[in-house]
Amino acid sequence: MTGRRIGTLCVILGSLCILAAGLLLGHNLREEHRAAAATQQLLPAVVQRIGQSPAPTVSLDGEEYLGVLSLPTLALELPVQAEWEMEALRRTPCRYAGTLSGDDLIIAAHNYRQHFALLHTLRAGDAVLFTDAAGLCHRYTVSLVEILDETAVEEMTAGEWDLTLFTCNYDGRARITVRCIREL
Repeated sequence: MTGRRIGTLCVILGSLCILAAGLLLGHNLREEHRAAAATQQLLPAVVQRIGQSPAPTVSLDGEEYLGVLSLPTLALELPVQAEWEMEALRRTPCRYAGTLSGDDLIIAAHNYRQHFALLHTLRAGDAVLFTDAAGLCHRYTVSLVEILDETAVEEMTAGEWDLTLFTCNYDGRARITVRCIREL
């Protein structure tokens, strides 16, 4: 192969890589836009149903929600789905494990801008609020922000944390994890 052919091949391969990156970016932006739209649609409906029933969840269109998570420092208010599943996670944060009553609730969300993209900017002392389906507001304080390995499932669920929030970093190889303690 001549130098000219190798150069042409490199330009073609480079162009294909740029095209693929552009398509991936477009896909990710569409997913993020859909999640933001879903949150904007679901939040008022979930808030409206909070406190209307003694049930531990709010039911909406066949989906169950634990309540609403508020991160005042980030100006975020998000409905939290009661059970984790990939499709649900594309719309809203989800309960990954634990319970409010057990003081071991773990909430996961994608790193979309309207979800947990800025989770890493929270600092010790920041407030976190969770309004449950009955209308009770549970107040927490950020105690620790840590980075866990993507496979650190035991570490994610270990410890005496009353509330844990987490998301993936942008390459998906780590979990940005915020540990909170309940205010008394």
